Amino acid sequence: MPFACRLCGSADHLRLYYTQGAERQYRFYRCGECGLVNYDLSGGLNQEKYADVWPDPFDSASKTNRTQAASCEWLRRYVEPPARVLDIGCGNGRLLYLLREAGFTVRGLELSPFLARNIKRELDIEVDVADFQQFHTSGERFDVVILRHVLEHLSDGGSALRSINDLLVDGGIALLEFPNIEALDLKFKRLLAGLRIHRKSWPADYVPGHCNEYSLRPFSRMARECGFDLLRWQTYSNKGGDAGLIQKFNMGNKARVLIRKRPPAV
Repeated sequence: MPFACRLCGSADHLRLYYTQGAERQYRFYRCGECGLVNYDLSGGLNQEKYADVWPDPFDSASKTNRTQAASCEWLRRYVEPPARVLDIGCGNGRLLYLLREAGFTVRGLELSPFLARNIKRELDIEVDVADFQQFHTSGERFDVVILRHVLEHLSDGGSALRSINDLLVDGGIALLEFPNIEALDLKFKRLLAGLRIHRKSWPADYVPGHCNEYSLRPFSRMARECGFDLLRWQTYSNKGGDAGLIQKFNMGNKARVLIRKRPPAV
């Protein structure tokens, strides 16, 4: 095996889990020790962002906006205004807007100057243009940090969680969302592919964009090692279906997670 698990460091427990690509050339390995699914980065990585597209933050029919509204509703069950919120990778700013309307103090962080300018102009919300792992706040800390559908694109998830830890007050909350690789529908698709009953067709120019794929076990371990306690793990699906059943049995292919920063040991 040419590399070690990016969570636990094991090189002896990685097993090929599935492949992607027109030639099945992109390989993902599951670690039997911690459960993290590691993409073999030597195959290449596509991290292009659609930063020149501005989805209307007031379009309630937009799938992007509906998922942000669901995140807002979920967070409000656990955190009360006027908590200070930092949304990393805030996109079109819809979530920031909803949280501000609910009474929270909000701030955004974006890699795209285009998106940051639009959020300031259209929503009058301040957005810093920076990589959050190099972001310095002159000592300012937040009650809530949000990272939605970014973690899976980062090769070192632990480093990302430690950066979030540094941005939070003691006892602060982080809301993260990312794909759930052990979702029921994904397991079924992998079974069909393994039996050669049905395999997804990939575009000839497809290159993966996810470095790591998470499920409950590896994410819980990583959060614990980075100074967090897991408060809530919930899955959902953007494809509809029986949302109550999906949440009850955590079968959805997306995870919505709350973790709390542990206070320093006395």
